[in-house]
Amino acid sequence: MDTADRTIRSIDDVLTLLDGLFSPGADRWTEGGADWWDGFYADRDKPVPFFVAKPDENLVSYVEQGLLPAGGKVLDLGCGPGRNSLHLASLGFEVTGIDLSPTAIAWAEERAAASGAENVRFVCGDAFTAALDSPYDLIYDSGCFHHLPPHRRVSYLALLDRALAPGGHFALTTFAAGEGGMGSELPDADFYRDGKLHGGLAYTDASLRAIFSDLTEIELRRMHDRSAESPTFGESFLWTALFRR
Repeated sequence: MDTADRTIRSIDDVLTLLDGLFSPGADRWTEGGADWWDGFYADRDKPVPFFVAKPDENLVSYVEQGLLPAGGKVLDLGCGPGRNSLHLASLGFEVTGIDLSPTAIAWAEERAAASGAENVRFVCGDAFTAALDSPYDLIYDSGCFHHLPPHRRVSYLALLDRALAPGGHFALTTFAAGEGGMGSELPDADFYRDGKLHGGLAYTDASLRAIFSDLTEIELRRMHDRSAESPTFGESFLWTALFRR
């Protein structure tokens, strides 16, 4: 028997091994998934609701309620074309947006140049491995978390642990399970048997509270629907959540 592949010595080795259980075309979370995201963002005229240059309604609500201290440092995970990054920058936050897709980052930089934003920068790369300017007062995730396989929650929580400032806030929008929700409700183990994520993982409110139990919950609710004419983005098939460290 050939035992030359007995090289697992660390958590990172285990995570990489589990990444490999998925078909290459299923990857949306490592640098190998950048090509897929490039294809997704290539046609800017596609009728994708979150291609519009307006921020999430929950994010606007957090600021209006005074739940986020003004002027802090922000990390926008999976920033895409930068709509939430640019909104926060316009309010005086110092923002870093990161995304796997060079196409998305180029679009975000074009939007930043057009708006004259100076306190925002965009980074093309993997947030789990990139050298980030930590700590951050706010880590914001609009639609990244639900594209991670179950084992990468370990990486995600480690990122929050090292990058979120004491007293800082973490907020996300993610697929909601149940009536009117979106995403797959299969048990975690089934994704490894199938070798794909079926478009993304749906979460219950209870599962989100359990996963992020080391943080203090401030708000967890369904996102409010917003019309195409609204100045903010909102779709009720998503959870919105705000936590404090």
